[in-house]
Amino acid sequence: MFSASLPTNRVLVAAVSLLLARLSCSSRSLPDIPHIAAYFGTKTRYEEVNPQLLRDVFSVNASVLMAPDTERCSPVHLTAVIRHGSRYPTVKNIRRIQRLSQLVRGEASRGPGGSEDWLRDIQSRWEMWYTEDMDGQLVMKGRDDLRQLAGRLATLFPSLLSDENLMKRRISFRTSSKHRCVSSVEAFQDGLMEHWGHTHFSEDRYSHVVDDQLMRFFERCRGYVEGVENNRSALLEVDKFKHGDEMEGVRRRTEERLNLPQHRLTPDLVEAAFFLCSYELSIKSLYSPWCFLFDENDAKVLEYKSDLKQYWKRSHGHVISSLSSCPLFHHIFRTLDKAGRPRRSSEASPEPASILLGHAETLLPLLSLLGLYKDQTPPTANNYQSQHGRSFRTSRIVPYAANLLFVLYDCQRGPRVQLLINESPVRFPGLESEVAPLYRDVRATYRHLLDGCDFHMECEGRSGGRGPNTEL
Repeated sequence: MFSASLPTNRVLVAAVSLLLARLSCSSRSLPDIPHIAAYFGTKTRYEEVNPQLLRDVFSVNASVLMAPDTERCSPVHLTAVIRHGSRYPTVKNIRRIQRLSQLVRGEASRGPGGSEDWLRDIQSRWEMWYTEDMDGQLVMKGRDDLRQLAGRLATLFPSLLSDENLMKRRISFRTSSKHRCVSSVEAFQDGLMEHWGHTHFSEDRYSHVVDDQLMRFFERCRGYVEGVENNRSALLEVDKFKHGDEMEGVRRRTEERLNLPQHRLTPDLVEAAFFLCSYELSIKSLYSPWCFLFDENDAKVLEYKSDLKQYWKRSHGHVISSLSSCPLFHHIFRTLDKAGRPRRSSEASPEPASILLGHAETLLPLLSLLGLYKDQTPPTANNYQSQHGRSFRTSRIVPYAANLLFVLYDCQRGPRVQLLINESPVRFPGLESEVAPLYRDVRATYRHLLDGCDFHMECEGRSGGRGPNTEL
């Protein structure tokens, strides 16, 4: 598993460190987890998608790598597009939490029996500890998310994320300029160093490049900004659902549980309470008293509202949302092209791994451009009941530390590529018969995008984005 170039003592240090970490994690009893933890949309913990990590944060299933066993194959390159780890709320949500806290403390009352312990906990024990200077910054748990992911990927790809490749800076790291992403890419590099037994880090240990053009492409696409981001009609379905029967039912039930005067609780404050449960869990691993405000049916409605927003704002809802990710799409395929191209002995080896740190807003358009998670019937304000089996569930797709992995193999019949999402195999649309199809077949499938998908033309040359999506 370890690189042959590692000194023996470093191998032993790394092995002992990994063993101790495994023992300490596996000996922990499972924490109390809120009954609604799997429905927090983009604010979901990564462990809700991969629950085995609750017992062992370095749990790796090597069988997810599925190059055909009829050919001799070895991984030669990894491109990973990763979302930042768990974070504090943004200022907008902190202000909503503040308003909610004041309302509940001042006007909520226990029912006739007076036995609602959770409400007593909210009013007498829970403190409003969120401050505006936190504004979306990475929390310690978020650093752990990325450090542990790095350790698992180094175990899965020891020849690519090797100590030698790390020390000789052959692995490229690019990140969004946002503080939570820079902190995440640093934590990922820390995780690799810890995995390989480095206990003393030098001042210049980080080697990432800030690249908003690549990782925050959505800000630079005028067609997207004008057609979707700043266009209220683009999110009409979200608005209709927010004020529709399902959300009104959740709002009314929450208001009744708090014994608040009628219509004091707005849909935004209901959502703030729901997300408070998620923040307390993802930041502090707490089963917050705010979680008792909602049952599973309420959580499913609130998750759907969140999914509607992401679908119509960042995904398949409007064609320009997907097309805005063209720069990242082309960058990934250029990197794969270079890694899979036959080389002369005199040529420098391509980079073994490319680590790209961004946001949910980075991943969703790219996943949509690839044709993933596109249900036959789009989610709308009026079809909630028929959408329970939808594949587009952001709680499963883009939790904190979500990751999209392109694994390139050198095989006897030519290069092959496999897709993994959140460390689980996913098949390319149109190539479902193989888990790791030939790279030339993948390129042929996306030929229309590789030859087109011009960022300037799509983002500057169109007034689109206002209408419903059309096929790419």
